[in-house]
Amino acid sequence: MSYEALVPVMRRLAIEAGRVILQVYDAPDFEVRSKSDASPVTEADEAADALISAGLREAFPDLMLVTEEQAASHAQTGDTFLIVDPLDGTKEFIQRRGDFTVNIALVEDGVPTRGVVYAPAKGRMFYTLPDGQSVEETGDLDPGRAGPVTPISVGFPDNRGLMVVASKSHRDQATDDYIAAYAVRDMTSAGSSLKFCLVATGEADLYPRLGRTMEWDTAAGHAVLAGAGGQVVRLDDHKPLTYGKPGYENPFFIAHAPGVLLRSL
Repeated sequence: MSYEALVPVMRRLAIEAGRVILQVYDAPDFEVRSKSDASPVTEADEAADALISAGLREAFPDLMLVTEEQAASHAQTGDTFLIVDPLDGTKEFIQRRGDFTVNIALVEDGVPTRGVVYAPAKGRMFYTLPDGQSVEETGDLDPGRAGPVTPISVGFPDNRGLMVVASKSHRDQATDDYIAAYAVRDMTSAGSSLKFCLVATGEADLYPRLGRTMEWDTAAGHAVLAGAGGQVVRLDDHKPLTYGKPGYENPFFIAHAPGVLLRSL
């Protein structure tokens, strides 16, 4: 795989998908339906999925592709594949809270190695460069031309007072109980894969997730965090979170900056 070829395509498709999503987001109204698992889906999810899927299949026809909206039709892919959540944070989208993202990632041998996370309503774009370093791009986010980028890196956590980020839409008592095991300086909440990016930029030290997630929810954010020096581990045994699992379902996990003294349940 040529990362030099992959990264510009992922970046461009994320921005183009974000424009399609915002057209729906900015409309006076849009239809919301329920999928078979009772999760919501909108025309923005489906339009972004179609755009990204077509672009990736044209550019990389030999790579397996998994997307949230088409996952039911996929056989298990193996250890190396592209994985997409065209609109992560649909609940945030529906409630017009802005914390939704476009996620595109490459998984190799079970590890997310390159990824892009774009939050179109917030104008924030994070991705891994071909060399693996994670950056945040600023400027007008032209799909045809990369703008200024700033390397990002995790912070240096102080275990006497950590900055914790947790889910906006999926917060529960189990999560609060787990967070209570740490000395917490402050907390914030965010939707979608932005939580990984807040750890990647040093805006947070710790993101625990005690709830159901799928690999397309986490792969791009995982790649961005890893490229900024962070880690994502299983909550049960603190071993690295891997990809290509049966059904693409994740266990509970912890995303963190190195130096955080991890707690168990």
